[in-house]
Amino acid sequence: MTECVFCKIGKGEITPKKIYEDQNIIAFLDIFPAAKGHSLVIPKKHYATLLDIPEMELKELIQIVQKVGAAVMKATQADGFNVLQNNKEAAGQAVPHLHFHIIPRFKDDGLKLALGSKQSEEKELVHWESLIKEHI
Repeated sequence: MTECVFCKIGKGEITPKKIYEDQNIIAFLDIFPAAKGHSLVIPKKHYATLLDIPEMELKELIQIVQKVGAAVMKATQADGFNVLQNNKEAAGQAVPHLHFHIIPRFKDDGLKLALGSKQSEEKELVHWESLIKEHI
């Protein structure tokens, strides 16, 4: 298997527009941005999804997501920002290496990140509540 592009970035084989780096994490500008300043935060070590990373490493990673989110918002003078993280191709994960998107947002920017628009019925909510609790 060919090594993933984010692993190559983590190893310094590909040089992104880097905005943060430490021993375990790197953050850089997305080359296909949803908005100016759209950034990615990744662990240098390969984990395919959020389910694969050890808890302590995830804690470190999310602290950097917070730090980079604050910096992106200040630098772009954004009104807010989205943090997106997709797991597996069906959920929109284009690169199979754990990564967080930080997307600066502006009032009336027109960017649509649609979620559910139909309210669930009570019996459906109770059904899923029960099933999911069994797996926690």
